[in-house]
Amino acid sequence: MADDKVFDLFIIGGGINGCGIARDAAGRGLNVGLAEAGDLGGATSSASTKLFHGGLRYLEFFEFGLVKSSLKEREVLLKAMPHISWPMRFVLPYAKDMRFDSETPTSRLLGWVMPWMKGRRPAWLIRLGLFLYDNLGGREILPGTKTLDLRSAPEGAPLKDRFKMAYEYSDCWVEDSRLVMLNARDAEARGATILTRCPVTSAERDGDLWKIETEKGTFRAKALVNAGGPWVADILTGVMRQNTQHAIRLVRGSHIVTKRLYDHDKAYFFQGTDGRIIFSIPYEQDFTLIGTTDADHDDPDTKPTISDAERDYLCAFATEYFKQPVTPDDVVWTYSGVRPLYDDGAASATAATRDYVLALDTNGAPLLSVFGGKITTYRKLAEQALAKMELGQPWTAGVALPGGDFAVKDVGKLRDQLMAEYPFLDEKWAARLIRAYGTEARDVMGGAKTAADLGPDFGATLTGAELKWMISREYALAGDDALWRRTKLGLRLTEDQRAAVNDWMKENAA
Repeated sequence: MADDKVFDLFIIGGGINGCGIARDAAGRGLNVGLAEAGDLGGATSSASTKLFHGGLRYLEFFEFGLVKSSLKEREVLLKAMPHISWPMRFVLPYAKDMRFDSETPTSRLLGWVMPWMKGRRPAWLIRLGLFLYDNLGGREILPGTKTLDLRSAPEGAPLKDRFKMAYEYSDCWVEDSRLVMLNARDAEARGATILTRCPVTSAERDGDLWKIETEKGTFRAKALVNAGGPWVADILTGVMRQNTQHAIRLVRGSHIVTKRLYDHDKAYFFQGTDGRIIFSIPYEQDFTLIGTTDADHDDPDTKPTISDAERDYLCAFATEYFKQPVTPDDVVWTYSGVRPLYDDGAASATAATRDYVLALDTNGAPLLSVFGGKITTYRKLAEQALAKMELGQPWTAGVALPGGDFAVKDVGKLRDQLMAEYPFLDEKWAARLIRAYGTEARDVMGGAKTAADLGPDFGATLTGAELKWMISREYALAGDDALWRRTKLGLRLTEDQRAAVNDWMKENAA
């Protein structure tokens, strides 16, 4: 790449915030570059609980502004990506004898005003929280809260008999790593340069420009964004040799995946006696996802992995609710991510704010650093980042990501049309393709008349044609990119099959 290439904006970091900013900026007509040290979404942004949600529990911390903006954003995002995001109902079981060792601002206030309520979340308080959740952000697509009688409702069948009632409310599921990649793809389609496996080794001001050294060349830019996620502070002090008054709190969130624990398609919201909450979510058709934990993590360069204590904690937590105990033997996969939360001095990782701070340094060529954030607010964060830098006008609200140009209600119609066009597809295979690629599923399949026309069959409906699409259109270069980020088919393949995919990717990506 040419040394004299000058970008209007250069972004360090290919997670959801970096790629969201790149897409928005490119759509405003800016000349944008982005460098990611690994795979897009390869760290925090592929290890979330995979929800577009307002954050019901954040109401207990009085984060009403964050919850309101997140609730407003759910349906904006859902309409723009109905292939990788969809509505989901959450069941919150309640029992009168439930007690919690909670130190949230709400629990402290309740214990002070009504001492006899210390250690409890009374039903009226939960109903109040859900009323706010239904009404703070406005809803057009998502249904509101209702009460379930667990003694007769199917949602009560997997739960212990002590839970006789529950509240059911709405949020949205999202395929987080595909979200990152699709933002990068749309950015590139609008003129951005996306560089993966491209660490930035140094960045310094050079006159009225930034000079950025990478393993793929030297670039210059009028403005720089540091969206390094867990590494944002290290990039500031190491790569840029800058001082900062802002700090990041690294919090490890771990999840376990088990074989499917119940038959319906709704998620559960479980409250723990320690004041924390976890979700139990239908996952990849045949599995159940349970998470997350909150544990401080010292070093962003230390790969986050679930500890035995975290795994056992999640199993025990879920077992407090399910009739059938969840044990470590039920766990088929785990994943962990490091959330770069803005350090607000909270006493615990659980209490640390999920809001973000955008720090703009105009002492020379502009530098914007992103501290914190959550996946639901990535698009608004991008708008606010560019507004802070006074770069163009917002445009992304309601604009579809690649493959998402159809109505939320039409996903079943798209699946049926794909099966009619490619008769060798069964319903599960077609549904997986639509959920991954939306209206681009036909482009992935091409002119195939039979399954054999799709090239090598690696198992679990993964074919050479799909891997070629990932390489040519989705920045995938390695087996893990394809099996654990572009898809989750690694859950269904044997060790030998995963090795075959890795070998094929090495040969063809080159």
